[in-house]
Amino acid sequence: MDGEAIVVGAGVVGLTTAIRLAERGLRVRVRSRDPLAQTTSAVAGALWWPYRIEPAARVGDWSLASLRVYEELAAADPVATGVRLVPGVHADTVREGLGDWAEEVDGLRRLPPDEVPGPYGSGLAARLPLIDMPVHLAWLRGRLEAAGGVLERRAVTDLAEAGAAVVVNCAGLGARELVPDGGMRAVRGQLVLVENPGVDTWFTAASGTSSETTYFFPQPGRLILGGTAEEDAEDPAPDPATAAAIVARCARVRPEIARARVLGHRVGLRPVRDAGVRLEAEPGPAGGLLVHNYGHGGAGVTVAWGCADEVAELVTGR
Repeated sequence: MDGEAIVVGAGVVGLTTAIRLAERGLRVRVRSRDPLAQTTSAVAGALWWPYRIEPAARVGDWSLASLRVYEELAAADPVATGVRLVPGVHADTVREGLGDWAEEVDGLRRLPPDEVPGPYGSGLAARLPLIDMPVHLAWLRGRLEAAGGVLERRAVTDLAEAGAAVVVNCAGLGARELVPDGGMRAVRGQLVLVENPGVDTWFTAASGTSSETTYFFPQPGRLILGGTAEEDAEDPAPDPATAAAIVARCARVRPEIARARVLGHRVGLRPVRDAGVRLEAEPGPAGGLLVHNYGHGGAGVTVAWGCADEVAELVTGR
């Protein structure tokens, strides 16, 4: 299909989708209520790993397709793209609890208990893409514009009024009202940014069911500490008691973190959908084609390029 496409949403899912469409010859406009720096994606950690995302039968392929893109970006220009390959440990994680996709992750290995940091008895080591999201979002915008795409600060309140032959809904949590989709809900994540006391590896201990998680990600100029996964919580203000608890949990793994100077606090609302990611095409309400690509939960970065490829195939047939 030739012609114009409007992508609703300028997070990592929306931008990667727009890039794939623009690079296949469509005239693409991305419409977003918020500037890039205020999207949920801008707050993300962001480590490649399929976390809190369904459906499992599709997530593996999306994740691996994205992994290969991030590996290429890290090899080509980590400074410009914001993508680096960094070693680290997933504690309280065993290979048997993962999908078949884990077989395709180079270097993923089980650690002996005495090599797992902190008060944890099991863990997996890997060297994975770690993305500096403010840098990466700016790079994505540049790649979109180089392909002829346009980013517009404009809220979309009705998909029927988008006015293009192809409309792609990448609205994240906004799909709750826009579709509307009552299965969308927020899972609140709070982070603490501190001066890096010399940590050069990432660490996670994040259950899929607990509201408290422990992780730290070394990013340029800061160390990101987390976190929380509070279901149906939408308060955008950081909670001081929660921040103190995050620092304390991370310091149990790396004691030097307790003395690190706090640089700031962040809160993001993960766009979780009860039925899992919705990625499908249907006739548009005003004619044309409407494609939904939302509900990625805490793994939008992890599956962004794989989902974008699938959207492009639905739209162009190739």
